[in-house]
Amino acid sequence: MSPRELAEELAAGLREQVLPALGSHAARSHAGDADGGDVTFAMDAEAEAYLERFLARRAPGVALYSEDRGLVGARGAERVLVVDPVDGTRPALAGLESACVSVAVAALGDGDPRMADVEVGVIVEIKSGARFVAERGRGVEADAPLSRSANADLERMFWVYGLRGRPARAMAEVLGDLLDRSSVGGGAFELGSATYDMTRVLTGQLDAYVEPGPLMIEAVPGMLDEFRRVGGGAVLNNAPYDVAAATLCLTEGGATVTDAAGRPLDGRPLLGSGPEFQMSIVAAANEPLHRRLVAEVARGIERLRELDR
Repeated sequence: MSPRELAEELAAGLREQVLPALGSHAARSHAGDADGGDVTFAMDAEAEAYLERFLARRAPGVALYSEDRGLVGARGAERVLVVDPVDGTRPALAGLESACVSVAVAALGDGDPRMADVEVGVIVEIKSGARFVAERGRGVEADAPLSRSANADLERMFWVYGLRGRPARAMAEVLGDLLDRSSVGGGAFELGSATYDMTRVLTGQLDAYVEPGPLMIEAVPGMLDEFRRVGGGAVLNNAPYDVAAATLCLTEGGATVTDAAGRPLDGRPLLGSGPEFQMSIVAAANEPLHRRLVAEVARGIERLRELDR
């Protein structure tokens, strides 16, 4: 079985496992804490159990990195599956559209693969079943029409950001000008799934995804403690498993994706979930808009520094 076939089969199976629980109040029960520190809901636990069964049956020689389990099965493995079985658990528990299965495949190499080592990215929307499939150097295929926006005007921008586990006042300081500028002539959204957010850039529904959390921690003293306060002791920014498949899909689809300071993501570690592995993101439909967003985030970070001082 090829890496693409394996990823597609796993993503489809996970979607079928989770779909009956979409919008279920029973699936909201807490089943523990994930390896990265987030709450594991019953829905997550069921998906992770399916993932374990699938690998034992269909790919026993492949390593796995998932949100709840971390890295397993690496000894002797040539490839690793980087999986978020439910990216957007909270929207899924509410029965909303913005929840996806995310599966990336990378060569394991010396055991320290990077984002640039991702060979295949597969995303399946749980509610609709719509798929995005990317292979490095071969482009991206999708069930939905792909139509990136040409808009580079911040006042007319339709865009998305994330707040789960982030300190809201600090995030508003960094993103406030963008929120104000786009609130009438454009639109700003919080949809609860980085994977869903990013793929909207490919469909043309949104112009950009902006997630500055790890850059805020890097640049402003005291922010790490603020993120831990909101996260109940954990830091809950985007880990590689949240964005590995989506980043490949977007770059293969011609979008521009970097961290929030404009730096490439290729050299970032692929396996890990703690603050040192987490990544800020600016994903934009076109390069001029991307440059403007990186500059706006820089100004927002400086405002946050001034408040801290």
